[in-house]
Amino acid sequence: MPHAKRSTLPWTITDGRAGNVRQAVALASALRLGGQQRLQLEPRAPWRWLAPRTLPGAARGFGPTFEQLATGPAPALAIGCGRQAAGALRVLGGRGTRTVQILDPRINARHWDLVVVPEHDRLRGGNVLTLLGSLNPVTDDWLACGRAAFASFEQLPGPRTALLVGGPTDHAPWQQAEIVPVLRELAARIRAEGGSVLATTSRRTPRPVTQALLHAFDDVPGVIWSDGGDGSNPYAGLLGWADRVVCTPDSVNLLSEACATRVPVGVLLGQRAQARMQRFQRALRARGRLLDGLDALQADPLQPIEPLRETPRIAAEVKARLGL
Repeated sequence: MPHAKRSTLPWTITDGRAGNVRQAVALASALRLGGQQRLQLEPRAPWRWLAPRTLPGAARGFGPTFEQLATGPAPALAIGCGRQAAGALRVLGGRGTRTVQILDPRINARHWDLVVVPEHDRLRGGNVLTLLGSLNPVTDDWLACGRAAFASFEQLPGPRTALLVGGPTDHAPWQQAEIVPVLRELAARIRAEGGSVLATTSRRTPRPVTQALLHAFDDVPGVIWSDGGDGSNPYAGLLGWADRVVCTPDSVNLLSEACATRVPVGVLLGQRAQARMQRFQRALRARGRLLDGLDALQADPLQPIEPLRETPRIAAEVKARLGL
């Protein structure tokens, strides 16, 4: 009787949250193992309540697609991101799959072959790999593809300022009353220098902040992508065509990707960052990669900038550690 073949392509396993998917896919792509297969978990009670801790029958605890994967030929490598993925990886690891968990699982790291965490999370161990920021796909080729996909942005007057607006979090609890005057000042600066804005908001951006942004930049040339109803997300084009980037202080992913470009980056309301977000921004400043507020608009455009690109380094370490 023929045996089913063991999958040689890495699997990326997540709960479907955009930030988690982005990190897992970025690492799998950087490994350059010929492709990847993606799986979105459908966690069920009680397993989803306890993940990454396990209970008997956990192969059935993350949806039918995962159950098929967990009961068929074990994949050679699985990369997960987030708490639910950490639980699912433990099931696969028990069947011989090499497992790479991204983000602190909040239990002992020995349950996975490798755990990848940002430096500011402070988890350490023999199988723990640390990086400054988060895994992401930003490379020179990725930025070039963004410029090609949104070639019309080249016609916007320079300097072009990318504006990335997230939303308040526990580690960066900024307020609408704080951000609105900053947006108005940024708009006035861009208007005065004759440049343009390339702006995007996120699902976490409070609606009143989005409205204030639209009002502040109403007469400034540019593109504002605010709610998904504005056509294809131009995010790669925004970063690809930007001469400088400014962003709110709440997202490790946004800051990491902005700092992976070769242009100045400024953080708005950086003083509102707390705990691990504050540690992360302090490390970026120490590396000379992050400026305060609107100082990015005054940076020397001819000064060479070394982009923050940790993903290729982590991928190389994963391959070396696992013998891939």
